Amino acid sequence: MNIKNVTYFLFRTLCGWRHFCLFCSLSLILFLPSCISEGEFADDPVGNFEALWTIMDERYCFFDYKDIDWDEVYQRYRSRIAKNMTDEELFGVLADMLAELKDGHVNLTSSFDMARYWKWFEEYPINFKEEIVNKYYLQQPDYQIAGGMKYRILANTNIGYIYYESFSSAVGESNLDQILAAFSSCDGIIIDVRNNGGGLLTTVNQIASRFITEDKICGYIRHKTGPAHDAFSDFYEIKLKTAPSDRIHYLKPVAVLTNRGCYSATNNFVSVMKELPQVKIIGDYTGGGSGLPVSSELPNGWSVRFSASPIYNENKEDTEFGVAPDIFVDMLDDLDRDAIIEKAKEWIVSGAE
Repeated sequence: MNIKNVTYFLFRTLCGWRHFCLFCSLSLILFLPSCISEGEFADDPVGNFEALWTIMDERYCFFDYKDIDWDEVYQRYRSRIAKNMTDEELFGVLADMLAELKDGHVNLTSSFDMARYWKWFEEYPINFKEEIVNKYYLQQPDYQIAGGMKYRILANTNIGYIYYESFSSAVGESNLDQILAAFSSCDGIIIDVRNNGGGLLTTVNQIASRFITEDKICGYIRHKTGPAHDAFSDFYEIKLKTAPSDRIHYLKPVAVLTNRGCYSATNNFVSVMKELPQVKIIGDYTGGGSGLPVSSELPNGWSVRFSASPIYNENKEDTEFGVAPDIFVDMLDDLDRDAIIEKAKEWIVSGAE
């Protein structure tokens, strides 16, 4: 995909047609080829280290927010680079350096490995057991599937339940109509996005649009305007447009269930839904991941992906470290119940106060 198409895709994903010219002008710095020419860095361990450090130094967006001294990181890791080190040894040092960013959107990819940072969820309680959900709530195989969403009315209740495991799974408008029609007489809906690692922001907006009847600002985005760590554009609105009037909307209580496995686009979905009056976020903090990622390349052909544009909630607050639940619940050790689902049921039955 060329630079023009990348800019168009990201614009359509985030902002709709409004501010198109403004977005394009702001995107030139971010999406045109880096001002670092390939000739500046040799294709050897030192050159690849310098290229990676410089790409991140000039284009990564969370240095100040995370209080990271990138110059100090340079000094520590440069001393580990040797001219005669193997590709595997170099990869290990570069991967360790990138881990200093504590960012699940940061990856270094070679032909033999992909560096990744997963502590954003590995060091926290899981707060989700798929086998319990399947057996006692979805009552596998007694549930329906539409566009990647598993759904049913929970046994002995008048509450609709949706489990959605990836925002990369396409959901059609007719899928949403069918699901919401099936739940139209329910007292409320539970949308379970635990362990949903993200996907497409367009899908986030598509689903969230069914729970509003008027367009609203749902967040903001900023772009790097230069190599300095604090060089950013102004805040630009991200607008959530309500679904067309001939589509089914749902305005009764909605509980969105979360855990640390909610990342990237899912983190954004939770941030958007949290601001709707009929919605409660129930469970644990999400995993975060609010930076829009882009990719670049080192002299040796290795690819690096990183957060380049911060996305904020509607209050201009950063959600890189996660979104707090309205009602915090830790999973218990019960073998036949899910404490987070049970709390959501209780909230809906109680009148969603």
